[in-house]
Amino acid sequence: MMYFSVFMLVSLLGGFCFAQGDSNDPETGQTSQIQSCFPDMCNLLKEFGAMREKLGALETKLKESENQILELKSKETKKVVFSAAISGFGHTGPFNTDTTLIYKTVITNIGNAYNQFTGIFAAPVAGIYYFTFFYHAGGSERVSLALIKNTQVVVMAYDHKTLQDGADNGGNAVFLQLQQGDQVYMRLHASTHVWGNTQITTFSGFLISQV
Repeated sequence: MMYFSVFMLVSLLGGFCFAQGDSNDPETGQTSQIQSCFPDMCNLLKEFGAMREKLGALETKLKESENQILELKSKETKKVVFSAAISGFGHTGPFNTDTTLIYKTVITNIGNAYNQFTGIFAAPVAGIYYFTFFYHAGGSERVSLALIKNTQVVVMAYDHKTLQDGADNGGNAVFLQLQQGDQVYMRLHASTHVWGNTQITTFSGFLISQV
């Protein structure tokens, strides 16, 4: 509105002044060029012209700032955090084939990216994620756990069968760059086991930052 008002004022003043630009000499009949505006008026017009340019530049910067704010809002970090544990009290496994572990006891699931019925975490947004897993197991069977991204083994934890050590604890952790829809889950290898419990065999992860 201010820009429009200044523009109209400059236009009116300019029209008034420059309308005086030509005149006829009644004695000679010659058309003579006179001063198009008074010095003060000319200076005023120059100042208004400079003001109009500044207002245009301010409008451009304001529009750029609005676009940047909208872009930042669209990239506002989504909160994604989960922790889940193996249910029951006793051995999980050994199985005849590799098996996806289902951590049925959900401790935290902000963002609902972890599925307690399939044991699979699906990335809701592209970003950098951090995952950890821990297990407890007896020494009567081997332990072989792998964290899987889609179909690829990323990190593992392993322990040998032993009669001297009655129980073992282990785990691993990793940072992963995921695309939206990528899946992360735990695989228990064939003929191995972990101890099912709501507190000691867990799978967790959270989103660090979007990319």
